[in-house]
Amino acid sequence: VQLQASGGGLVQAGGSLRLSCAASRPIFSNNGMGWFRQDAEKEREFVAAISWNGDSRYYADSVQDRFTISRSKNTLYLQMNSLKPEDTAAYYCAAAIGSRASRRATDYRYWGQGTQVTVSS
Repeated sequence: VQLQASGGGLVQAGGSLRLSCAASRPIFSNNGMGWFRQDAEKEREFVAAISWNGDSRYYADSVQDRFTISRSKNTLYLQMNSLKPEDTAAYYCAAAIGSRASRRATDYRYWGQGTQVTVSS
């Protein structure tokens, strides 16, 4: 299974970006999905997660009320609004081992390559 993330770029503080993550095959129907991010100087951190049916969604405190995770049949999304310089990182999408949303990276089996988000002040 391959996960392909896209949508990153350079944006000014206060701006918006929408990340997308497409799977090489339709695993989304049964798996929880998540977004994580990693800055060069920090460990990978949880951003947002969604359950297989979209009923459960979790967010990191740092992105609550600014980011929205959603999913369609074959694509995972992360709408990012009111971006801040501290949001700068490589963003990774991941498919969970189970169907639930999870904040733990160890609950995810498949990982996409990162898409870089850079927020200028």
